[in-house]
Amino acid sequence: MIPDDEFYKIKGVPGPTKEEIRCLVMCKARVSSNDVVLDVGCGTGGLTVELSRKVKKVYAVDKNPQAVEVTLKNLKTHNPSGDVELFENDALTIMDDIPTFDVLIVGGSSGDLVPIIKKGYEMLKAGGRIIVTAILLETRTSTVLTLKELGLNPEIVEVFIARGKVLDRGTMMKGSNPVAIITGCKSI
Repeated sequence: MIPDDEFYKIKGVPGPTKEEIRCLVMCKARVSSNDVVLDVGCGTGGLTVELSRKVKKVYAVDKNPQAVEVTLKNLKTHNPSGDVELFENDALTIMDDIPTFDVLIVGGSSGDLVPIIKKGYEMLKAGGRIIVTAILLETRTSTVLTLKELGLNPEIVEVFIARGKVLDRGTMMKGSNPVAIITGCKSI
């Protein structure tokens, strides 16, 4: 995994997804070199970059033009040869223009979470995985309910990360916001 401080970032563009969270998302996504992935709400491109180093192709989308620029810069720095198509648009529109995929990752949805999951499920290949990272309680609830409605058996992992800061008299642990990683797998 690429250390967080090696990613280019700017104010107004969230991310990168913290290194520990990226590790867990990659583990839960169970990606292979033959997989095609749709990364919705790519932000600075932390997951897009990591995915591009492991999979066949990544489609990354964000509504924020600055996010697309930052993701492109991070791709050029960390994996210039990866097969990634970046889109500045909303995910629901982009889904009309791309082929089916093996993994759907949603890090940001701009309020379109439920329709993104439902449309993504329709486009997901058999045996494909849906992974949603959530910092809001409402996102957790909507994701779990939507995955259940689609007949999936959602799994949820709540992650609390604390990093040490060395002080003169000891090490202080500073916690980050908890993140839920919610997954579901489409039947074969």
